[in-house]
Amino acid sequence: MKLDHYTEIEEAEVGAPAKDVKVRWLITEGMGAPNFAMRKFTVAPEGYTPKHVHPWEHETYIESGGGMVFGNGKENTIKPGDVIYVPPDEEHQFRNTGKEDLVFLCLIPHQKK
Repeated sequence: MKLDHYTEIEEAEVGAPAKDVKVRWLITEGMGAPNFAMRKFTVAPEGYTPKHVHPWEHETYIESGGGMVFGNGKENTIKPGDVIYVPPDEEHQFRNTGKEDLVFLCLIPHQKK
C-alpha cells in the first residue's frame, strides 16, 4: 500500500495548448499501479484543456468549481459531484467558465506499447 496526501505530490503546469491548467499525478504505474493512473486537475477561471482525441478512455469526477465539458459534439455544463465518462476516440475538452478553480479527478488506463 502507498498512502500520501495529495498536497505532498508535485503539481505541474500542463502547458500549451492548455490554458491555466495544473495536474498532480496522484497514482501512476511507477508507484506500482499496473492498470490505471489517477490525476487531479486544477483549471483556473477562463482556463481550459485543449480539444483533443486519443485512443483511451477517461473516467472523471468533478470535485469543485464549475464549467463545461465538450464531448459527443456538444457542450454540457458541469458542477461538483458530476461524473463523466469520455470514451476512446471522442473529441473532448474541459473549460472553466466560473469564478473559482475547477478541480476534477481523472483516471486513465496506462498506455501499453
